[in-house]
Amino acid sequence: MPLVRKLVLLWVSSCAGVFVSAQTQPVEVQLNHSSHTHFVAYGDTRFTNPSDTNAANPAARQELVKAISEANPDFVTIGGDIAYNGNDPNDWKVYDAETAIWRKKHIPVFPALGNHDLHGDLSVSLTNYFARYPELHQSLYYSLRTGNLLMLTLDSALDETLGPQGDWLKSQISAVAPEIDFIVIVLHHPPYTSSSDERKFGGGHSARASEQALAQFLEEQQKQVRARIVVFSGHVHNYEHHEHGGVVYFVTGGGGAHAYPIERQPADLFQSNEINYHYIDVRVQPGKMVATMNRLELKNGIASWAKAETVNIVASAGAKTLSPPKTPSSPARTAPVDRDAPSGRPSRP
Repeated sequence: MPLVRKLVLLWVSSCAGVFVSAQTQPVEVQLNHSSHTHFVAYGDTRFTNPSDTNAANPAARQELVKAISEANPDFVTIGGDIAYNGNDPNDWKVYDAETAIWRKKHIPVFPALGNHDLHGDLSVSLTNYFARYPELHQSLYYSLRTGNLLMLTLDSALDETLGPQGDWLKSQISAVAPEIDFIVIVLHHPPYTSSSDERKFGGGHSARASEQALAQFLEEQQKQVRARIVVFSGHVHNYEHHEHGGVVYFVTGGGGAHAYPIERQPADLFQSNEINYHYIDVRVQPGKMVATMNRLELKNGIASWAKAETVNIVASAGAKTLSPPKTPSSPARTAPVDRDAPSGRPSRP
């Protein structure tokens, strides 16, 4: 492991003690939906002053927030890099202002931490982060259960398969309830990506060893569980779709940070030379998940949308997904969520 990442892990772990006195007891969020659940997954929004067009594309970011609101999902999961600088309170105020429409409609957000969210003094960054998501009870990683869906959100600044987080992840998957059809993993850094640190077309990141180890673990687990494992990550500012060992992997980093084209690997099931600002609309029903990538294009300030890929995923671990042709370990705390509550937030136990 590179020295810089070791130091970051140690720093995050030490600061986490200020916020999570017992991260061995991550919160378990309980939603009151049936086996029909509708959520949106996307990431790398980089909320910051709209006048700073070097940091992000504010027009795309705002159009995406508006479209997600109009989709009226049960909840939104953001795969990290929510703020441009997590230690800057002004960036979080922009988040508050631009996503106010979600709160007005009682659409809760269940995020993962990204590297930008941890910029600067971590005690400041994490204070800003948890102030927006009190339902997390200061958990760096946590679970969400609704109907036939179990969502496990990870902190990729920590090792996903080792240490307390790794122990927790393994215990969650080994004890998955028989009525669960889908195990959704949300994290910032992608286990698979077509992009690389070479940044041939101007941007991109290689998959890191820790996320590659996570993929190996998940693919071994997929052989043993009936529930289908689906992974949503970000960090790369584009959209990707990979499938390995029965596990479906999406990269969904087109939330507002400047998107860039990537050199597509043959194994990437979404072959596109375009930049892809987008969100993924996910609808879950008994035994089936339908994930639709909604692609945004802005021309002269006018937004147009295309359903660029629809992926049908079945719960049976041995079945393959069907992708139509492209068109342009300790007792946990439980936080039930009532979308009809005035705040749209879970109540404390």
